Amino acid sequence: MDDGLGGDADRRQRVGFYLRDHRTPTGKAVDLSVFVLNLAFIAVFVVDTYPLGPRTRAAVRAVEVGIAVVFLVEYLLRVYGAPDRLAEVRNPYTVVDLVAVLPTLLSLVAPGLVLVAGAGAVQLLRVVRVLRFFRFTRDEQFFFGTVERETLRTMTLVLTVLSIFFVAAGLFWAVEHEANPAIATFGDAFYFAVVSLTTVGFGDITPATSAGRWVTVLAILAAVILVPRQASRIV
Repeated sequence: MDDGLGGDADRRQRVGFYLRDHRTPTGKAVDLSVFVLNLAFIAVFVVDTYPLGPRTRAAVRAVEVGIAVVFLVEYLLRVYGAPDRLAEVRNPYTVVDLVAVLPTLLSLVAPGLVLVAGAGAVQLLRVVRVLRFFRFTRDEQFFFGTVERETLRTMTLVLTVLSIFFVAAGLFWAVEHEANPAIATFGDAFYFAVVSLTTVGFGDITPATSAGRWVTVLAILAAVILVPRQASRIV
């Protein structure tokens, strides 16, 4: 019995090590795989907002489900290999990992719940996928090598700006695309987010709903608060 417990502890330690490691070939492979899959996951979200044929949409859906299953396994392994499982479950990065795949998993196991909640509410959860990239900025170690702290802070600033644009665009599309004819795709919403948050304000696209106006206001406030904060860390 002791050997069994010891073996389980060793397995947990190895699993936790390789999920956090950035130096060994296995740790780098895990990091690179998660990075590429997250890019693909975000691309699926964007592509899904465009008009697609039935066959193409089915293929995109299959890719989304496959990646979501991989990320669910990764989530379970992170919890399994953590020294303190409760702390790991409460970790903001881990929470984002789970929330990012919830819409896809719910559509598989409880499609009726998705219908009751509404497609818009489900879309709101999907935009957090971009926040998974912040897991890679926790330290200077990456799968491609080590960067200087100043470089890491610059990367974090760029990621913060891009994340604000992406989340704002995703939320705006989710609440506006059914009521606003000017917001047909994610590209339209992203254009609006960039124009609005950079205060250019061409005025060719405006919010048509109260939710859209609130998303715009909150996105601008987030940009005003978060971007200077990250920039000050570089200075």
